[in-house]
Amino acid sequence: MPAAPSASYNRLPILALAIAAFAIGTTEFVVMGLLPQIAGDLHVSIPRAGLLVSGYAMGVVIGGPILAVATVRLPRKPALLLLMTIFIVGNLLCAISPSYEVLMVARFVAAFSHGSFFGTAAVVAGFIAPPAQRVRAIALMFAGLTVANVVGVPLGAMIGDSFGWRTTFWIVTALGVLALAGIQRFVPTLDSMPASHLGDEIRVLGKTQVLLALLITIFGFGGVFTLFTYIAPILRDAGLSADAVSAVLVLFGAGATIGMLVGGRVADWKLMPGLIVLLAISIVSYLLFAAGLHHAGIAIVGVFALGITCFLPNAGLQGRAMQQAGDAPLLASTLNQSAFNLGNAGGAFIGSAVLARGFDYPALCYAASTIAAIGIVLVLISQQLEKRTPSVLADAT
Repeated sequence: MPAAPSASYNRLPILALAIAAFAIGTTEFVVMGLLPQIAGDLHVSIPRAGLLVSGYAMGVVIGGPILAVATVRLPRKPALLLLMTIFIVGNLLCAISPSYEVLMVARFVAAFSHGSFFGTAAVVAGFIAPPAQRVRAIALMFAGLTVANVVGVPLGAMIGDSFGWRTTFWIVTALGVLALAGIQRFVPTLDSMPASHLGDEIRVLGKTQVLLALLITIFGFGGVFTLFTYIAPILRDAGLSADAVSAVLVLFGAGATIGMLVGGRVADWKLMPGLIVLLAISIVSYLLFAAGLHHAGIAIVGVFALGITCFLPNAGLQGRAMQQAGDAPLLASTLNQSAFNLGNAGGAFIGSAVLARGFDYPALCYAASTIAAIGIVLVLISQQLEKRTPSVLADAT
């Protein structure tokens, strides 16, 4: 990644991007708390309404690479404004959708810019910050996504329950407009930022280290959703009420925000050794959670600890993909968002398979630990290859 233009570090552009991340994170996850209202209003079953979550995920996976290629020649600030506009249009369509089919299309549209926005925003955040604070800046931007789980999702579900699910999407649309205004006002034009070239961006994807970085993201984060997808029934099984489960999930989001910011500092220290340490910490937390998940008090503390430890590696995972892409980080950064989502989907699938075979909830923790351990092995392989071939940034090893 090219050096930032100066050592000064204005955090207002990062905060504007974090507000956008908050809006995107809210619309991604809030539908899970609105399923009964949506199903009743649009006269579909709960399982069919649940497919709106899958529709969004497909929009992220498909839209990210397409829009990254389509906007590669645009300067980064206009690209961010365009991507945020697509997000606003998608959520506006959600708010006025007359039918389930239209809502599904609207969710897909809202998600289409997700991967490309975060990929571009990560590149911009890393460029604005001084070299020693790049991963921290990326972590601060992504913190908006985790804060959405603490505030946006439960508040959006509460608003939807009181005033109708469409009101939630109207508010998310307004948040999108606020983020658009913040980007326009505070994100600089970045004239000194090197232009992206489609050929360079595509060639980067042929690099072994870039492909390894994407695999590290899939396995490094895949374990989280192997367990977290089933956290509500786990907590109910430990004796918590439905209301208590909602409160504990807020704790998870708060822990995730802390983990994201702390992990960014660790990754700025030494990226690859930091990833190994952080993934190892997540493995320990999975195993400790398995030992205490049948006890309500221990489970509550464990969920908060999981939020911190499981999100510790995230900023480093994003930073590694961008680092190895060198001067053409846009497409790799965007595809890394698809890698996060593939990890989510794959982790949830593995968790479902574990339970379908008759194993109890602690087995999910062991499966999550195994997935994270594979991530560590991939990091070690990447390090060994780097010793044979000099890295893009030698000080990262």
